[in-house]
Amino acid sequence: MKKHRAFLKWAGGKYSLVEEIQRHLPDARKLIEPFVGAGSVFLNTNYDHYLLADINPDLINLYNHLKDEPERFVEDARALFQPEYNQKEVYLDLRIEFNQCTDTYRRSLLFLYMNRHGFNGLCRYNKKGGFNVPFGSYKKPYFPEKEMYFFAEKAKKATFVCEGYLETFKRARKGCVIYCDPPYAPLSTTANFTSYAGNGFSLDDQAALADVAEKAAFERDIPVLISNHDTILTRRLYHGATLNSIKVKRTISRNGAGRNKVDELMALFYAPKCTE
Repeated sequence: MKKHRAFLKWAGGKYSLVEEIQRHLPDARKLIEPFVGAGSVFLNTNYDHYLLADINPDLINLYNHLKDEPERFVEDARALFQPEYNQKEVYLDLRIEFNQCTDTYRRSLLFLYMNRHGFNGLCRYNKKGGFNVPFGSYKKPYFPEKEMYFFAEKAKKATFVCEGYLETFKRARKGCVIYCDPPYAPLSTTANFTSYAGNGFSLDDQAALADVAEKAAFERDIPVLISNHDTILTRRLYHGATLNSIKVKRTISRNGAGRNKVDELMALFYAPKCTE
């Protein structure tokens, strides 16, 4: 199966891991992702239906506008990828416009523009909710037309919702499988890059997610796969799951030299039925 890239750049994107994730996901009619991010798992699996959620409204609004009006959205976005828009002053002006804008269609266009023109494809907001990623200074930012059209076509099978993971878990029914890609647990007490939607994902959240995953699998018969860093903490949190460790390469760091391999943990909460 040909692999498909997401049209957004995304910290912690799962493009390089989709084969491993596919291998660990049980069969089901519907895939639910409470932390959809850039959607690499959605784009590279083949379920009948998808429920894709994220707590970031800018991300979900973008997906819904692209799904509803792909031709209009792609053409309007193309205008922002002309050379005159690839300048620091223009970027900063458009970032101010984005932070003051309430129209979700225009915000979605600017969100895509900043994702490709901003530094490292980061998505970061200040305490007041203002997007604050600096200009990226790329020679010619890539316009992901092909990837957007593929996403929009696949999105016909998907519902996109903006909500927290606890609400998304409540929507799950038998016949679904859930894949969770939460903000990762820190590798150390100083590694705290866990706040990608403007609200930190604390260790309490990590524990609550493990708890709700275990209950979904063993009380409601809904399998749940979670990926995270492989640490003593995550192994304790996921003690009720089947654990597999995978070596991966981090794709976003402050400098290329820091892109070391870190073990990744796949935790599957699953209660397979006994067959006579």
